[in-house]
Amino acid sequence: MKSIPKRLHVQLLCLLLCTLLLPISALAQQRPKVFLFRIGAEIDPRTNRYSELALEEATRIEADHILLELDTYGGAVNDADEIRKRLLEYPKPVYVFINKNAASAGALISIACDSIYMAPGANIGAATVVGADGVAAPGKYQSYMRSIMRSTAEANGRNPHLAEAMVEASVDSTLSAGQVLTLTTSEAIKYGFCEGKASSINDVLQQVGLQDAELVKFELDTVDKVISFFLNPLISGLLLLIIIGGLYFELQTPGVGFPLLAALVAAVFYLTPYYLNGLAENWEILLFILGLVLLGLEVFVIPGFGVTGISGIILVFLSLVLVMVNNQNFDFTFVASKALMQSLIAVFVGMIGALLLIVLSWNRMVGSKSMQRLILHKKFESEEGYRSSYAASHLIGKTGVAHTRMAPTGRVLIDDTLYDAHAREGFIERGEPIQVIEHTTFSLKVKKVS
Repeated sequence: MKSIPKRLHVQLLCLLLCTLLLPISALAQQRPKVFLFRIGAEIDPRTNRYSELALEEATRIEADHILLELDTYGGAVNDADEIRKRLLEYPKPVYVFINKNAASAGALISIACDSIYMAPGANIGAATVVGADGVAAPGKYQSYMRSIMRSTAEANGRNPHLAEAMVEASVDSTLSAGQVLTLTTSEAIKYGFCEGKASSINDVLQQVGLQDAELVKFELDTVDKVISFFLNPLISGLLLLIIIGGLYFELQTPGVGFPLLAALVAAVFYLTPYYLNGLAENWEILLFILGLVLLGLEVFVIPGFGVTGISGIILVFLSLVLVMVNNQNFDFTFVASKALMQSLIAVFVGMIGALLLIVLSWNRMVGSKSMQRLILHKKFESEEGYRSSYAASHLIGKTGVAHTRMAPTGRVLIDDTLYDAHAREGFIERGEPIQVIEHTTFSLKVKKVS
């Protein structure tokens, strides 16, 4: 009887190992995936965008469960409402771990989740809408907040009356009459507003039976980190300095192009992060562009510096300030005075910094090789026959005809010679007789004669 070849032994052994390891591999692949993201700051357009990016990433990696770690004192109602809708509509289970605070807009976000777990000593509630000064907003805002708190609680099977009481004082027998509701961890569990107490993320996973799940933590990608970098007030101030300084240098040396290009590039880096984070509205960006257009008209089209240029400066300044604050079409009800003041200071510091930069670098810039190529160095001396203006006193009283239509400037023909001229009053049509009444440095002043 022939022996079994060694090669066949190896093949049988590999087959046996694959048979044993296949169930283990399948179990590993079946591990549920929990996607974790954190909100630990004020609810504003940046938080809104962050939550949107997080849920998009969770969808991309096909996460089975969403876990939000929340610790916030609230913020903008409109941004909280968008986050609420996003969580309510998300097709996978969403859990929230309140790690100490879920006040105001944070309470709204919490009850939009399928399950709530709270840390020892945590609180949820106090969702009264307040303005920038901390005083309760008008009744229409409270009414809207009550309705979305109530409907959100109903959507997830929670007591809508308790949710409504977090906005305004309630006379519910379970509460202290006349007080806006804020629940501690034990009270939230007692009234069915919280599924349990948890001391950590792992504790939450243990309670929901996901202790063996794969935990994926959300991190911003490189692009969003760069955007966050440009949102830094210091960086924004430097960009403002370049914008204002570039516009100034372009006004001083129109046609050079580089200062204007630097200002436009800085404007892109300044506006884009605020636009992506929801702070810069379309109309605010259009306001900035309109200001630049007016400045361009003042420099290249309209002589002198007047209403157009001043209007352009005001629009640019106003747009740069408004971009940095979360106003709603000039409604500053929920814009903190501190945020508005920071925006004004940033723009003013940018302007002052640009002015200092201009003062300190002007002589160096003028002496640079690139600027020297633009400067006329040759002197035209009067001894050589050059004059700053032509002698025209002998033309006073002379008559001629308008060679072009004068509205009010144009050219006149006197003794078969063409001269630049300016009509004293009104328009003079081509071919009409004129008389010289005065001369200026570079042109004649004429009047129409019958």
